[in-house]
Amino acid sequence: MCKTLSELEQAVCGYVPGFDPALVSRDVLASALGSAARIEKAAAALSAIVAAQLAELGPAKLAGRQAERELARSAGTSLGDARRAIEAARAMALVPELERAARAGELSRQQAALIGDAAAVNPAAAPGLAERAGHLALGELAGECARAKAAVLDLEARRRAVHAARDLRTYTDAMGAAHLHAHGRPEDVALVMAALRPLAERALAAAREGARRERPEAYAFDALVALAGAGGAGAPRGEVLVRVDHAALLRGYPVGAEVCEVAGFGPTSVQAVVDFIGSGDPFLKAVVTKGKDVVGVAHLGRRPNAHQQSALDWLFPTCAAEGCGTRAQFLQTDHRVGWAQSHVTVLDLLDRLCRFHHGLKTTQGWALVEGKGKRAFVAPRDPRHPRHARSPGGAGAAGELPAAGGEEGAGP
Repeated sequence: MCKTLSELEQAVCGYVPGFDPALVSRDVLASALGSAARIEKAAAALSAIVAAQLAELGPAKLAGRQAERELARSAGTSLGDARRAIEAARAMALVPELERAARAGELSRQQAALIGDAAAVNPAAAPGLAERAGHLALGELAGECARAKAAVLDLEARRRAVHAARDLRTYTDAMGAAHLHAHGRPEDVALVMAALRPLAERALAAAREGARRERPEAYAFDALVALAGAGGAGAPRGEVLVRVDHAALLRGYPVGAEVCEVAGFGPTSVQAVVDFIGSGDPFLKAVVTKGKDVVGVAHLGRRPNAHQQSALDWLFPTCAAEGCGTRAQFLQTDHRVGWAQSHVTVLDLLDRLCRFHHGLKTTQGWALVEGKGKRAFVAPRDPRHPRHARSPGGAGAAGELPAAGGEEGAGP
């Protein structure tokens, strides 16, 4: 057993050059991936803790900057990443559960930084965030951290401050690519993205006709260019969804675990929701809930089945497969019982999956485990697969696959 960091470094660096993945089975490779990831996370936590301690030595500003440079150079990251890692390490010292999870290799540097940032505002939320981090995609964890901070902030004051600091900047990088960066209120950015969504869908349809396949973000960029080229006049509009708990809507602000947010863009104030509902704009809709139950949809100018779609957008802001953070605008509606069998669309029997997971279900028999909302997505032979629960004795017939569902697609 290694007793010093130097011995540990020699052991790991001596093992890796001799490791040949072609000589081991798939199961061993999967285990090796988990072990390597945990080592990487634990090492990242250690380097951040060491850098944070270095930052405490000597003159404050000089020591802090030097520690950031040392960590950035050693880890091969930017100064910004190093600064966030050191800030996360400082937060760890204040939250034992966060430090324990990071030292045990359960949190990546990015996860620790997100939780540490939330802990600086809402320390009581840190233990729960650290516990759930392993089950969430990084984007989902960022959303959870944003909600944890929103729970103890004056959201309307923050909304005004964000609006006052709004900006839009462009720059060109060393490779000659132009970048566009906008910063503002979540509801304003949501309006922009909603305007782009139909144009992105058009770009996707045109690409399919030409047998091309590109990332959804590429079509979103094409949509932005198309919108600018058309001057915005007559361009089709997408919808913006806000989600709010009934009690928060009546009270005027959320408390505890209550939700008030622009779906996919983060928490906002109740006043923003009131403004949305009161505008009468048919492309703005609000889902009102009590806990996890949808109790109403404020929605104008749409056919009845749009109400179900609004409820699905609330229930699945990201892909239903646990660990996948693909957002609502890129999801497809999936029937748990195939449409060819049932010929009905029932809200309780619908899920929302990204293209990748939807494809695995349709073509290879993967499925979400029994239940509702976000949950594990498993292979056909996994004992948690729904076909085992439905089969006599808890096991399906050999080679049997569940009926393919999800004939309905939505999103670019």
